[in-house]
Amino acid sequence: MLTLLTGRAAPVRAPHPLRAEAVRGFTPWAGAAVLLTAGAMLGGTADRWQGDWAATATEVHTALLITLPLAGAAGCWQGGRERRRGTEELWGTTVRPPLTRLLTAALPVALWVAAGYFAVALLALLATWPYAQGDRPHPSLLPGDTVAMAAAALTGHVLGRAVPTRLAAPLLGVGGFLGLGTTLGDPSAAVRALSPVTSSLDELPVWWQSCAMAVWTGGLALAAVLAHAARRRVTVLLPLAAALAAGTLLAQTGDGLWRPDPLARRQVCDTSVAPAICVNARYAGMLPQVREALSGITGKLEGVRNLPARWADHAGAPHAGEARLPGITPLGWSTVRGRLTDPRQFAWEAVTALENSDCPESAMTTRVLRADDAVESYLAPNALQRKGLVPGAGPAEERRLLAARTRLAGMAEQRRRDWLSAYFAARAGCRPKEIPAL
Repeated sequence: MLTLLTGRAAPVRAPHPLRAEAVRGFTPWAGAAVLLTAGAMLGGTADRWQGDWAATATEVHTALLITLPLAGAAGCWQGGRERRRGTEELWGTTVRPPLTRLLTAALPVALWVAAGYFAVALLALLATWPYAQGDRPHPSLLPGDTVAMAAAALTGHVLGRAVPTRLAAPLLGVGGFLGLGTTLGDPSAAVRALSPVTSSLDELPVWWQSCAMAVWTGGLALAAVLAHAARRRVTVLLPLAAALAAGTLLAQTGDGLWRPDPLARRQVCDTSVAPAICVNARYAGMLPQVREALSGITGKLEGVRNLPARWADHAGAPHAGEARLPGITPLGWSTVRGRLTDPRQFAWEAVTALENSDCPESAMTTRVLRADDAVESYLAPNALQRKGLVPGAGPAEERRLLAARTRLAGMAEQRRRDWLSAYFAARAGCRPKEIPAL
């Protein structure tokens, strides 16, 4: 209508420079690079974390070891763009102040790399959801990690503007990776506390750790930006003071930034069988299939005396009256995506756990080893025992072992219960001479 009345075309509003930077050129590819790199890392190790909320959070957080240097290198490459194009002098003649020009070019990269990392974290949480066996999501580190990604890109951008070489970006990426990797093995608690890649699988961060880390990394990045481009350099003092305060708090707290996960100390037990079966509360959903895997053992041990009270699944050595439950963790071995990979092997390991492993080597006589083999073969044979094989034994010893297996399996039920009761009593007390004959 305006065109018809005035005879002039309506003015076309130019897109905002920030929007143009965000949707064109190198910037979106930086976010895609973070997404694909971190996604490939997590996808290649999915067996180790999928189904465990704590392991998922740890793997996503540890991916910063690669994504932070990548974000810094991306920002550095963007920072050197005008020098590579030869347009530095032209941009210097514009009316926009230097800080505005810097942020217009730097913020889109920072936002894209942060969004790429956040998307990877979200996808990892969604991938774990269908297979989680207990616990709850652990997103507490995600805000600080996302801010650290943006901070790395901003700091890299300043470096790209300050250092006149095309090698600045790849050198920053390599140097950042080496530097972060060094902090992981540093014995100093203060250095580990200040590192954005420090994590702990069996511990939780204190509630304010992520906020302090965000202020620490974000404050340093903003201070670098202001120091490089602000007209009033005194403004750098505010973010620098905030970063130093947060860094001091992190360094002084040290290892106190992490506290034991209370859920990891709890167990969920099935006491309807003997020995009772207990799994860590973080994997409470696996109790039914663990009980099913051990059902053949508990059925054969019904009425047998002198057994441990339970199979336990907790950190540290088993307590008195306990046998260690075969390892559900680390994931990727006996458990993948919430399922036991080999229930028969799991059951055999559970039987070996009933045998007292704390006995001195002098107590492991030939008589004990033969009895152990017969008990394992009867309760839950491993792959070789199911085939009737005895690896590493001479012909004579092989005949004795096979005969012992046959005699135990062929005993009358009550006699076998008495024999097993005497066997477990002797094994618990490390008394090899009291092992009943076979």
